[in-house]
This record gives sequence, C-alpha cells and structure tokens, in this order.
Amino acid sequence: MEDGKQLLVMKGIKKSFSNNHVLKGIDLEIKAGEVHVLLGENGAGKSTLIKILTGAYEKDGGEIYWENQLVSINSPVDSMKIGIATIYQELNVIPQLKVYENIFLGRELKNKGKLSFLNRKSMHEKAKEYLRMLGQDPSIADKELSELGMGQQQLVEIAKALTLDAKLLIMDEPTSSLSGAEVEQLYDTVENLTKKGMAIVFISHRLEEIKRIGDRVTILRDGYKIETLPVKTTSSDQWIELMVGRSLDEKYPKKNFPLGKEGFRVENLTVKGTLHPINFHVNHGEIVGFSGLVGAGRTELARAIFAADPKDGGKIFVEGKEVSIRTPRDAINAGIAFITEDRKSEGLLLDQPLDFNIALANMKGFQGKKSKLINLQQIRNVANSYIQELQVRPNNVELNARKLSGGNQQKVVIAKWLETKAKVFIFDEPTRGIDVGAKVEVYRLMNQLVENGATVIMISSDLPEILGMCDRIIVMHEGKITATLDRTEATQETIMKAATGG
Repeated sequence: MEDGKQLLVMKGIKKSFSNNHVLKGIDLEIKAGEVHVLLGENGAGKSTLIKILTGAYEKDGGEIYWENQLVSINSPVDSMKIGIATIYQELNVIPQLKVYENIFLGRELKNKGKLSFLNRKSMHEKAKEYLRMLGQDPSIADKELSELGMGQQQLVEIAKALTLDAKLLIMDEPTSSLSGAEVEQLYDTVENLTKKGMAIVFISHRLEEIKRIGDRVTILRDGYKIETLPVKTTSSDQWIELMVGRSLDEKYPKKNFPLGKEGFRVENLTVKGTLHPINFHVNHGEIVGFSGLVGAGRTELARAIFAADPKDGGKIFVEGKEVSIRTPRDAINAGIAFITEDRKSEGLLLDQPLDFNIALANMKGFQGKKSKLINLQQIRNVANSYIQELQVRPNNVELNARKLSGGNQQKVVIAKWLETKAKVFIFDEPTRGIDVGAKVEVYRLMNQLVENGATVIMISSDLPEILGMCDRIIVMHEGKITATLDRTEATQETIMKAATGG
C-alpha cells in the first residue's frame, strides 16, 4: 500500500464494562508508513481500544474499516488474518525454545503429505531471512531465546509479525525494559519498517521518544478522543495539557522540608556475589534516590533489606533502633514498606478485588479482638477511602486488580502499603510504565509521606526523575556504592560517571 494512504479507520468505537463506560465513541485513523502514537493517562482508554483492534475485546458500538472495507474483528485470529500484529510489554515468547522456533510459534511450517511433520529446515531458513531484514546476525536463529538480551527478544517478536505479512504493528510500551543501546536499535528498526510501508501504532508515556520517532499523536482522555496532532509542529507541553485536561506547572513537584533526625540506616549489608558491604542512612525531611545501571545492585539491596531475598550480613536500624528482619513479615512489623518494580507479579494479586489487595499487607488490622474474624465491611470502607483519596479509576473496590491500567494498579499497591502505617517507604521504579499525570501524583504522594514524618527511598533508572525529586542521590556500580551526591552537585554526567565505575 502507498505511504500516506488510509490503512485503518475506527469510527465511533464504544466499550463498557458493567456501568463503567471506558470508550465513548472514539475515532481513529491510521495511515500506511506512519508511526502513530497513542497518548493518554492510565485509564484513558488506550489499552481497551487496542484490545478491540486485536480482537481481545468485542466493541459495543462503532465501525472498523481496513483498506476501505468494513471488517469484523471478533477474535485475535480475525485481527491477524487482515494483517495486524501486536507486541506487548510482556513478550509472548518461550525462553527455552530456539529463536527460529519462537518466530514461528503457533504458526509452525509443516511438510506436505499425509504425515505432516514440522519442516524445521524451512522455518530455520525463513527465520534467518527475517532476522537479516531486521539487521540482525542470522546465526542467532539457532540460539535459545534465553541467551538474548531483552532488546533482541523484542526483535524476535517483530520477526514473528513479519511472518504474518503484517501491515500494522502495534507496540505497547516497547522501550520500558530496554537499555539505551537497545532503544536506539529499536528506533532504527521502526524507521526501516515504516520506510517499507508498514504502519506502527506506538503506545508510550516517554514524551522525548514520541518526538524522536512519531509522525502523529492521538490523545485520549477519559474514554474520549481529544485531538490528533502532527508531532513535529506541536510541543510536549501541549500534549500534556490535552492529556490531563489541565496544565502541569511542575513536572517534578519537589518540596523542601527541614532536615530532621535519622529515620533509617543500613550498616555493612552484604549478599554474597551481589552486594559488597553497603552503608547508608536517610534522615527525616529528605528523599534519597538510588541510581545506577541495570544490574548495579539497587533492587537487590531493596529486596535484601525487606528480606524478600536473604542477606549474608549487616544491620538495619529504624528510628535509631536496630531491627531483626528475617522475613518480609518482620520487615512489615518493623515499619518498612517495599513498593516493588514488578507490580503485576509481586505487588498485586491480579485476580482478587481491590479491597482485598489494599488490606493484604495489614490483614491482622481487620481482625476482631476476640473472634479473630476478618471484618469485611471495615476492609471495604478503608479501601473506598484510599480509592477516593488516590483517585483510582474505575473507583469500584469490587473490581479485580487485573482490570485496572498500570497507573491505577500502582496506586492500589501504594494504598496497600499506606494501610500498614509504615515508617520507611522503599519505592523501586515507582513510575515505570505510567503516564505523566500519574507520575506527578506519585511524586506528590512522596512529598506528603515526607511531610507526615515517613522516610522515603526511591530507586529509579530515570535520571531526570532522580534529579528532580531527590535531596541526595546514592549511586551504585557492581554491588558497591560509588558516590553519594547532594542535589546541588548532582548532574546526569556526575551520576553516569559514578554509575560506570568512573
């Protein structure tokens, strides 16, 4: 199809779940050869719209046109047949299989004849061909997928899309788990695919990358399409205002508080082969950030503090008193909350309702003193108050956590730990994969925690976030602390120098 021609048109798309109207008559037009960005706060309707397009959900109303023909997409098979492929944040691969086997997973080539055995030779050769098209060494076709980095695994997913002769590729937060070099490689791949006429729908919360690769951006808010704009002639400030319905005066709304006494200390904490003796402290009135490259040991440190993983040695002090932490329950009892980087597998029980998730870390607090029975009404009342306070959408405590967007899931995780009345909050990548508006809400909540007397630690790979929100920045490299920087002296350059061992 000629570049610039209409490939996909969605008209008046509606979708509701019970009384929750998620999509309210959305129109969307995608052209061949363009990168079309979908932008909106969590809960705006992006994921639901994509799931209708991929056949995971059926629309309640509206029409879909593909190459000027009215089509029905009632299943993922329908979507794939017309030429739509999707790459989700959680890759649909099997690490133990070889690369070429993953490329043809579910669509294996077979020999002709009565005994239709797998034609491994043909799959192997075609896989090499697709890898060459993506600028990859074809010899990786023989490797187990687990041997590849995340960036190359993502390219294997793109190769799968090529086997479908896809004309439209949907990419959901594709750079969220990639290194800098892998991100650049993905950008190059996207550019090459669009030059060949493929259309790409790109879902991202990273405004700088939208400027880098986007052609047009469609902004959704509260289930409505607000605007479709050319990327090159509009600004990220315009997008944000349209996305959230208000101006965000400060991207990083850091508040300064008087420095108080020590609230948390770690002495000589070690994990064999991972963490060398780690020493640091956090005072009341400050947010301390941990920066470093992937594998530097930041998450491992947080998990060792919380006893999610065992430590070999070291002491931990809360409010000046040494605490013994052998299990996560010990950590909770000591007043430590750990908001993990993986909210879906570690922060929430996705198939349980919101009220249960919010009560989970403090279930004893809802037991009767004599009967020891759980007071379900009290749980519901408490959960409703957090849902209102944190503006979780949809505001229905009976919904399963799985049905919420990433940003709203993160709010539920935070509510769970607020209910423990913790003294120390460790946030690990707290804004990964959530939109600009939700990020600001998380930052303001951190300010509020500090103002209310809690000690706050933030682990983040987002340097502007670390620089914008932290009073002190501790940098790690290969399991060691290589620098502790005051916010007045910290820059991206000084952090990266320490993060690379310089």
